[in-house]
Amino acid sequence: MFAYSKQLQFREHTRRYSIVVTMAGWEVREERDSEVVRQACYQDWHRVERARRTMASELEDLQTQGWTEVATSQAQ
Repeated sequence: MFAYSKQLQFREHTRRYSIVVTMAGWEVREERDSEVVRQACYQDWHRVERARRTMASELEDLQTQGWTEVATSQAQ
């Protein structure tokens, strides 16, 4: 189940940021054009929150550069 999911697009490029609830805790992931560039599993919610804030900052920077948010499906 997704706890957080955002996807941005700029021309033919895509960036995906997600936090998924797992049996072991939370999986934090960043993908660029379908390639995983960052992935971590956390059991500590404070680390997850820190990762989410970092994602939000990166998303804001990308949107300033012209990237647009794309609607994502939450069902998986």
